[in-house]
Amino acid sequence: QVQLVESGGGLVQAGGSLRLACAASGRTFNSYAMAWFRQAPGKEREFVAAIRWGSGNTYYADSAKGRFTTSRDNNKSTVYLQMNSLKPEDTAVYYCAAGGPYYVVSYSNPREYNYWGQGTQVTVSS
Repeated sequence: QVQLVESGGGLVQAGGSLRLACAASGRTFNSYAMAWFRQAPGKEREFVAAIRWGSGNTYYADSAKGRFTTSRDNNKSTVYLQMNSLKPEDTAVYYCAAGGPYYVVSYSNPREYNYWGQGTQVTVSS
């Protein structure tokens, strides 16, 4: 059983930072891609960032480049999303996702991921 649990969300002022964590359990994830998506009210789920667990290669949405960094800790089986210079438009529920053990090619497509966390709320005030 694969389980993903997000944490680290909260309320932050514009320009501030948050670090989200996604604790993954159930198996090893070397053949998985891990990703962060977000969803604001009335909007579709939006890709934020992804990381291939095995290689550590990362991929970012344009909205995240230069501000967000995703990484993983193999010993803790945890993926992180460090969010800096937060803007009010970053306000959303952030979800952790895992795709595998197949090879994820369309890493920004939520349909490529077969496991999802419950989400954590991020609110950025102006």
